[in-house]
Amino acid sequence: MNKRTGHTVSDRRPEVIAILPNIRRFALSLTGSMADADDLMQATVERMLDRGLPDDAALLPYTLKTCRNLWIDEIRSQKVRQAATSSGDPLLSGSTTACGEQQALGEISLREVQAVLESMPEDQRAVLELVAVEGFSYRQAAEVLDIPIGTVMSRLARGRTTLAERLKMND
Repeated sequence: MNKRTGHTVSDRRPEVIAILPNIRRFALSLTGSMADADDLMQATVERMLDRGLPDDAALLPYTLKTCRNLWIDEIRSQKVRQAATSSGDPLLSGSTTACGEQQALGEISLREVQAVLESMPEDQRAVLELVAVEGFSYRQAAEVLDIPIGTVMSRLARGRTTLAERLKMND
């Protein structure tokens, strides 16, 4: 337990284990790759183990916000590495892309939905995941994503429209 928190993750172990599928789904909605989602989920849990939980934190929203922030950090790091790589310095070059892995889904319609979701902008995917899949309220989604409620509603509307249009095109 560190000074700024009142609970270690081990104090809430059963709760943390219960939300692992939620973290994984959210991480997949951010990354679009199962391998990257698993890495992001692991980093999220490691962060929680390292830093603990604030006394007033609702576990799932706090964890998903941590997951999102780690993803943003990763995107920023990739941009820095890509800029360094393009600078021509061989010491700074390295592979920054991870091999994407598709999860085999049993139903064709689920694969179609997954394909459409993966092709959607990250901001729309994240809002759809939180509201439509996880059942978060608009306010909770806004808190996790650190955006205004109006933005959540707008992205959700655009995401639903995009999803519906693209699924109709696949018929």
